[in-house]
Amino acid sequence: MLTADNLILFAEVAAAGSFTAAGRRHGLPKSTVSRRIAALESALGQRLLTRGTRSLSLTPFGDGILRHGQRLLEELTQVTDLAQHRQLTPVGPLRVSLPPEFQELSLLPLLQDYVARYPMVRLELDLSPHRVDLLSGRYDLAVRIARQLPDDSALVARPLAELRHGLYASPAYLARHGAPAGPQDLTSHVALTLIGSDGQPQGWQLTQGDTTVALQPQGPVAANSISLNSGLAVAGVGIAGMSERFAAPFVQQCVLPQWQLPTATVWAVTQGRRLLPLQTRAFIDRLREVLAAQPAAG
Repeated sequence: MLTADNLILFAEVAAAGSFTAAGRRHGLPKSTVSRRIAALESALGQRLLTRGTRSLSLTPFGDGILRHGQRLLEELTQVTDLAQHRQLTPVGPLRVSLPPEFQELSLLPLLQDYVARYPMVRLELDLSPHRVDLLSGRYDLAVRIARQLPDDSALVARPLAELRHGLYASPAYLARHGAPAGPQDLTSHVALTLIGSDGQPQGWQLTQGDTTVALQPQGPVAANSISLNSGLAVAGVGIAGMSERFAAPFVQQCVLPQWQLPTATVWAVTQGRRLLPLQTRAFIDRLREVLAAQPAAG
């Protein structure tokens, strides 16, 4: 049977000058190399090599066939070099789905650094409040923030960091309305409600030690945007629930600091357990570094 592998091996035998030298490059015994060249000659119906006591020489037919084997060998070498280069240097497109509140993760420095460090990668960023389908949407990576993710055998979720959540308000708001002494006082305050991905307003589940208090906040605004609620809180409109990472840049004041909302995890979600391209691994590693440098859950 005529195979490209045997043609490539023939070109390497011709270049090396012996079965032994060619076999050494591939970790093959001389007998295996000789048998494969014989199989190639049988498939072609003519001899390629004249075997002497101490040397090999090409037959006229073998000289003509050698050019084809050499081209195959050159193509194989180029493909191997390209693969090795891509393993050393991130190259190509990287399609990433990010939560719309990406600034909560301080991703601007990450993106600036990544673009500068890997100029041969073309970043395609999609910001959506909805969970995208990585398979049909051709996404390489999805960054998600959730307490838990649904089981999906086609995806792999890697936890990157924990986000600690609490209630925050501006000093101006607390100066006007007073700081609540406990969860029961929140019913008399203005709440800025977050609408979840299911379209429903999210309640406040506050925990202190073994004690948990569940409240359904009421207020004039409910939005599916953390940044909008934060902006309203900064403007003194009311109290908003958010992560410490998001609240810190706005210098807001924590309300009931001894009480916490449930933490959430930042996940890197990829397709299956396939070998990740270097550009994807580099993005995940850099994101992990950025998150580790910020306040952690505690």
